[in-house]
Amino acid sequence: MYEKIRPSIWTYNGEFLLLDQWLEDSNGRQVYKFRLTLSEEPLTVDTNVVVDLSPGRLIPSSVKQAVFIRDGGKCVECGSSDNLHFDHILPYSKGGTSYSAENVQILCARHNLSKSAKIL
Repeated sequence: MYEKIRPSIWTYNGEFLLLDQWLEDSNGRQVYKFRLTLSEEPLTVDTNVVVDLSPGRLIPSSVKQAVFIRDGGKCVECGSSDNLHFDHILPYSKGGTSYSAENVQILCARHNLSKSAKIL
């Protein structure tokens, strides 16, 4: 599931299971509503690689919004506003948290991919 944070900025929030659905009247329109739960099972890819999508790795929307405002919607390394990623300063794989804006920054794809799981 993806969530729109601002115009042209979407964030991946994990895999969800559909629990219930219903049709509801909203401002004179019929809209579908869904009840979801975060999937506890890891996503398996066709290549038999398991991707960890546990809730602890995902950065909550409130943290993303705080980081976006703090970093001005730009890469903290080069100031680019294209192809942005939310990055753990202390990598999640090394014990970094997703629940604190102090451990999350915005990097462009080039800087995020070159950093990988290194601590700079």
